[in-house]
Amino acid sequence: MTTTSWTPDRPWRGIMVATALPLRQDLSVDHDAYAEHVRYLIDQGCDGVVPNGSLGEYQTLTDEERARVVRTAVEAAGDGARVMPGVAAYGADEARRWADQAAAAGCGSVLLLPPNSYRADEDAVRDHYARVAGAGIPVVAYNNPIDTKVDLTPALLARLHGDGSIVAVKEFSGDVRRAYEVAELAPELDLLVGADDVLLELAIAGAVGWVAGYPNAFPATCAELYRAAVAKDLETALPLYKSLHPLLRWDSRTEFVQAIKVSMDIVGRRGGPTRPPRHPLGAEAEAVVRAATEKAVADGHH
Repeated sequence: MTTTSWTPDRPWRGIMVATALPLRQDLSVDHDAYAEHVRYLIDQGCDGVVPNGSLGEYQTLTDEERARVVRTAVEAAGDGARVMPGVAAYGADEARRWADQAAAAGCGSVLLLPPNSYRADEDAVRDHYARVAGAGIPVVAYNNPIDTKVDLTPALLARLHGDGSIVAVKEFSGDVRRAYEVAELAPELDLLVGADDVLLELAIAGAVGWVAGYPNAFPATCAELYRAAVAKDLETALPLYKSLHPLLRWDSRTEFVQAIKVSMDIVGRRGGPTRPPRHPLGAEAEAVVRAATEKAVADGHH
């Protein structure tokens, strides 16, 4: 039976939080606050963290900042296997350097987009993943055709897995039907929920992990929701899912970083500002996020 829990030999499984990055008012990185946040998430029942994803605003970080974020996460987690850094870059050579850095820091796996500055064809995508996999650390593919304009279709994922380049996929297309085709074409490829607002649907379809956004604000409840969902315990999962869905759907919107940081601020975590080009939420959007967050708190979520 396939486990849906985190294990040292499958460290990309379970609930892995794509961490928001605390910034000071001058927009410098608060590494101490970030370390505290990583420890908090794990203490609240999350299995690990994913630094330097889009939620961590990696595109705006200097090389020094980006490398330090990974080192900080590893030290705070207490076990590098619980850290899966994003290693996305414009080209395979740069992504490979970030994968080498993650391996040297002791991370258990890395998360990799296809080329994100070039609408690559299948051969280019396969070469991209093969080059990064050469670092010797397990690679989780990140399928986000909305932002990258490169679609890792089930057939292409099966080829990447057959190449030995990937061990899992973070599926963000929103098309839950793909889960069944992936399972048919590449039964040994692990499916990870990539968007918060399709968690239950993909868990029912066989996902063994969740690369998650809203646990930044509600880690304990989201951990409970994940474990109930993958156990097919709908009596527990469905009410939690419905209650949180007004927030979870923000994970699939352009302003997801700002929305999650607003929720974090409301519940007493360090959300804080975002770096340009992300500006603060407009008043109307912030009011919607605030109302949904306050309701979640009133409902007992934490």
